[in-house]
Amino acid sequence: MDTGFFGHPRGLSTLFFTEMWERFSYYGMRSLLILFMTASVSTGGLGMPTADAGVVYGLTTAMAYMMALPGGWIADQFLGLRKAVLWGGVLISLGNFCLAVPNMTAFYSGLLLVAMGTGLLKPNVSAIVGQLYSPEDTRRDAGFSIFYMGINTGAFIAPLVCGYAAQWNWRYGFGFAGLGMSIGIVQYLLGSSRLGDAGRTPGGGGDPVKSRRHLMFGLVTMGGIIAAVVILTSLGLVTAKQIAEASGLFLVVLVVVLFAWMLSARHWTPVERKRLFVIAGLFLAAAIFWSVFEQAGSTMNLFAQRSTDNRALGYEFPAPWYQSINSLFLVTLAPVFAWLWIRLGPREPSSPAKFAIALLLAGLGFLVMAVGATVAESGVKVSPIWLIVTYLLHTMGELSLSPVGLSAMTKLAPASIAGLMMGVWFLALSVGNYMGGRMASLYESLPLPMLFGAVGAFAILAAIVMAIFIRPMVRLMGGVR
Repeated sequence: MDTGFFGHPRGLSTLFFTEMWERFSYYGMRSLLILFMTASVSTGGLGMPTADAGVVYGLTTAMAYMMALPGGWIADQFLGLRKAVLWGGVLISLGNFCLAVPNMTAFYSGLLLVAMGTGLLKPNVSAIVGQLYSPEDTRRDAGFSIFYMGINTGAFIAPLVCGYAAQWNWRYGFGFAGLGMSIGIVQYLLGSSRLGDAGRTPGGGGDPVKSRRHLMFGLVTMGGIIAAVVILTSLGLVTAKQIAEASGLFLVVLVVVLFAWMLSARHWTPVERKRLFVIAGLFLAAAIFWSVFEQAGSTMNLFAQRSTDNRALGYEFPAPWYQSINSLFLVTLAPVFAWLWIRLGPREPSSPAKFAIALLLAGLGFLVMAVGATVAESGVKVSPIWLIVTYLLHTMGELSLSPVGLSAMTKLAPASIAGLMMGVWFLALSVGNYMGGRMASLYESLPLPMLFGAVGAFAILAAIVMAIFIRPMVRLMGGVR
């Protein structure tokens, strides 16, 4: 048994740092994106209206997670997990370096490359972690816990480094995000021998000729769409906002078609069909939660920059630094929540109940923001405590929903589509990110107390509806909690 990394397979160290640097790159880019787009041209920004920037921001973060569906399929059918992670990292690096180029074509190309790269890397690096352990290996859960620490380490450091660099020049911030992913690629290649055979060959089944035909069709279609968008944009016939809105409509249609297909299929057993209805309910609740939570990089980021007194001990710090608070709280509180669920024993809330709690905490967080925004309307910059309390509530909500949702998907999904359900979970993140971006587009068109209050009330109303359906959903789960 390989115990070379603190009692775990040595390959875990390679994947730990790969994911750490990927999250460093993503959260570094995310912490700057909307601030860069809305900053004036004289300060090196794009001078984009907040309404447009919010939509573009939401689409970018949504696409990053939506691409996990084709990214996982391409790895299964063609590249294998290992190569998918490598090429995903390369695309992410190139994307961030494009963002550092003072050119609008390079900017939008960079966003596209980051989204495509994240879709290739994120789901597949997690799958390789699972392959390091045999099905009987009791170290698996602990291994994923260590891996999760890599995610939070990267997410914690990124806003601090990239946010500080962006004070001097926005391009430096994006450059550091690209550099971080480049470091991750180098250490991934140097440590690949530690992975053994994990993720080396494609593991998908089915007809390879048909799969290759589907891939070619997808690539040609995507290439055609991108070419059409570039031509139409260069001719001034469409705007970035219109493209983002059309893409959002496609995302909604994709979700509807996916769940219509799953729920209408006739080959499910009665128990499987009931559980699919539960998955649909959890998906909707998760999408609403992420639409609130993921405003950390949009409305909360703008509030931090424009309305918050960003000083501590006489030192002024950049607004993106607030986005490190979530990761700090996660590392601190995750063991507490793990202990709490075990401590409650048979009284532990069911998965739907935990989702309702998460929605309630997300809503309360934005009610706190609404009060802070009311204070800020007097013309003074408010204390950082408003954002810190909101991040605390949102982190507690995340711990009530994110790991619970992943576990619920593995328990409720029919065995024949277990992999697809992981993609569905990422799709909930995608929908939530897009919805959050649309909310952020209203930042300057509505009074902030009204906007934040509406977001908070929306989440609390969703929590109440979820609470009403807890018992029916538990019955449909068929003994799974």
